[in-house]
Amino acid sequence: MLRFFVVICSIVACSIAASPASAAVTHHKHVAKKAVKSKHKVKANPQRIISTIRSDKAYHTRQSAVSQSDSSESVFSSTSGLQLASTKALIVNQETGETLYAKSTDTPTPIASVTKLMTAMVMLDMHLPMDEEISVSDNDVDTLKNTTSRLRVGTTLPRGDMLQLALMSSENRAASAIARTTPIGTIAFVAAMNRKAAELGMKQSHFADPTGLNSENVATAEDLVKMVKAAYQYPEIRKCSTSQSLEVPVHGQRQMVEFRNTNILVRNAEAEWDIGLSKTGYISEAGRCLVMQAKIGEQPLIIVLLDSYGKLSRIADAQRIRKWIASAS
Repeated sequence: MLRFFVVICSIVACSIAASPASAAVTHHKHVAKKAVKSKHKVKANPQRIISTIRSDKAYHTRQSAVSQSDSSESVFSSTSGLQLASTKALIVNQETGETLYAKSTDTPTPIASVTKLMTAMVMLDMHLPMDEEISVSDNDVDTLKNTTSRLRVGTTLPRGDMLQLALMSSENRAASAIARTTPIGTIAFVAAMNRKAAELGMKQSHFADPTGLNSENVATAEDLVKMVKAAYQYPEIRKCSTSQSLEVPVHGQRQMVEFRNTNILVRNAEAEWDIGLSKTGYISEAGRCLVMQAKIGEQPLIIVLLDSYGKLSRIADAQRIRKWIASAS
């Protein structure tokens, strides 16, 4: 019995001795946690903000909760600077070339259907008749990602309508048909896309197909600014990419089929955006992507948002950018 009492006393004594150390450890962990959080804060600068926020999994998880709302005040603040859910982003004044915001701009990444802007430029450079009818064939069916399409095999449309479907609705079969039906065929067409990229100074870009389904279609945010600037010079691209919808006859369908713009900011009249060019993109390797030319606060801007987490986060990022620019002007 005496031995039992001695053991109990020893345990109590050890616990009392350890408690200050435990409190110290807890305190140091708390201080370290605060230090880590403060390390990632971005200082505000209304004229020019360069963000170096990490794009690791933890950041994605943290931002995914924010991305559910287009008007989250916790992400944007005029005193804390601009923070975006997209892991790579670049905002440039189209006229002056001034960089207003940059984040991981020199990292090559898959760009998904943003690729179709290059497809459109290469096709338009060939000066092919836009009213010439071309058809969707079995060769245009996606066997890489096995994506579906409402543009059925056998559908025949003017080349101009195919271009609009490719840019506005991001129709992969339309983009494939555009490249395949050119005089040079798909393989040479992709080679022409890479030559065009080189001409534009897109040094870290590579194109593997005209649709963007192949994850080997890669570019940096810096290169995509160059591509958007070049694409903006084509009236057809501006018109097609900013159209709200298009009804076309589809093979096997009795009624006309309506295709809509994949960018909700374009097709929603209440959004009140002044968008001159738009292209969205998504494959799992690329995340959600969005590039735009838009006028905000009288500034013509080129906006590149890549690898955004969540269906709404790229749109929410665009809204944050608009609010940030407005508050700084």
